[in-house]
Amino acid sequence: MHETNTPHQSPVAISMGCPAGIGPEILCRLFASAPDAVADSVVLGDLGTLQQAAALLGLSLPMVPWNPGEPLTPGTMPVLQVGEPFELPIVWGRPTLATGRAMGGYIEKAVELILQGACSGLTTCPISKKSLQDAGYTYPGHTEMLAALTKSSTVRMMMAGPKLRVVLVTIHVALNQVSGLLNQKEIIDCLETTCHSLQRDFGLARPRIAVAALNPHAGEEGLFGDEEIRIIQPAMDHANIEAELSGPWPPDTLFHKAASGQYDAVICMYHDQGLIPFKLLHFEDGVNVTLGLPIVRTSVDHGTAYDIAGTNQADPSSLQAALSMAHSIVANRLCWRQP
Repeated sequence: MHETNTPHQSPVAISMGCPAGIGPEILCRLFASAPDAVADSVVLGDLGTLQQAAALLGLSLPMVPWNPGEPLTPGTMPVLQVGEPFELPIVWGRPTLATGRAMGGYIEKAVELILQGACSGLTTCPISKKSLQDAGYTYPGHTEMLAALTKSSTVRMMMAGPKLRVVLVTIHVALNQVSGLLNQKEIIDCLETTCHSLQRDFGLARPRIAVAALNPHAGEEGLFGDEEIRIIQPAMDHANIEAELSGPWPPDTLFHKAASGQYDAVICMYHDQGLIPFKLLHFEDGVNVTLGLPIVRTSVDHGTAYDIAGTNQADPSSLQAALSMAHSIVANRLCWRQP
């Protein structure tokens, strides 16, 4: 029987994302500028593309081929070549069928290695959802693909930063559809998944969770809408969690209190309700964390940025924050397992 590594013995995998996007550039910048931040981390991608990015940036960055189980050499970028090497040069900002297939392959390989114990978690660089589907993948994006690969029935998106964490009940839907999609089951699942993650992944024994109302003034006792009375409050009453749970609170005051440290996370009813205050505070250092997976997954909080790819402008701050959080969650999960 194959003996798997424990999380603290295996590195965090970083998938390169779209080869034509800014993923290779932010990887090279981070490995060159913050060696401590990338310790115990490996890149899954294309070695030639990364070398082209390093040359573009004028960086002297030692890159070494890596294979699962091999030790890491400090001061280098360990790269697992996934798939056949690309014919260079890559045209920055111009995704192709080949780049779409490649970025899907990086994700598949990362999940395989984590489930085998060869890697302990995953941080993802940005992909193009359209290119992914053009390449034959049927998933809308990273999250759905990871859920399918790990056979996870329910996943939730948390946006996490030093001052604010938000978790969304509904995500990418039109605003006029939100009320019809809200139900007690979805909110209860979101509350329970969030509480479990805050305990296991963030080391908070009894997290403080606030719930945002859907309507202005939390509905003003039904005057401005009754979703709080019919759906949100009953869901809160039936959630099986060990937490300090409060709400539903009027959103116009809730996020100020949360950012001031009164709550560990805010459950939001729709996408922009949570993402507007979050990006106001954490536009550069925000991290996308996927809850509900059996593996650790964090992601940068930005896209492929094809418009600036290859122009020496990409900022690795979000990647650094995502990688740091992945390592932290891996360590917290290891402690969680121990008696």
